[in-house]
Amino acid sequence: MSSMSAAPSANAPHASARRRLLDAAATLFRREGIRAIGVDTVVAEAGVCKMSLYRAFPSKDDLVAAFLAETDQRYWQWFDAILARAPDDPRRQLRDLFAALAKFTTRPDFRGCPFVNTAVEFREAGHPGRVVAVAHKRELRRRLDDLCRRLGVADPTALAGQLHLLMEGAYSAGNTLGPDGPAALVAVAAEALVAAAAPRRPAPP
Repeated sequence: MSSMSAAPSANAPHASARRRLLDAAATLFRREGIRAIGVDTVVAEAGVCKMSLYRAFPSKDDLVAAFLAETDQRYWQWFDAILARAPDDPRRQLRDLFAALAKFTTRPDFRGCPFVNTAVEFREAGHPGRVVAVAHKRELRRRLDDLCRRLGVADPTALAGQLHLLMEGAYSAGNTLGPDGPAALVAVAAEALVAAAAPRRPAPP
């Protein structure tokens, strides 16, 4: 992503400091929010000097974007691993995806979707963190649309939109209501939407 900082140099201490800073930022941003955490807090949590932070990330915005870019990468690894279990069965892929989402959003330590949380904190369209968050959500919609097209339903775009909305609702419910909230039902709801989607009509002979 264009808003990511440049890759770290081969210098081992620099790379180690960058890694510690990203790990510290991830912990703090998820737990406390991004605006609530200053760079001094990240530096202290990482156990590095402030100069190390500005060598790796020219600004806090760059650190935020790098944190989200790494989160984005890990998310798609998780997503792809689920789909790889049944590569030729899009309905099973969707079932597995939403079952995994139900488990993820009902964990006691779940703090909401980091992309949604970032978009809420940074409303300005050009903010580097918001740019990564919006790109992530657009890619999610594209992938859901692809899965729905492979299902052979009459209106895959509509079904993808419904499933995307359901996912966002699970992120919100899991964050606000926890393990006992309706996020636990997201897989059941997704299955109902897929089952209700009319199949594509065959072309006339």
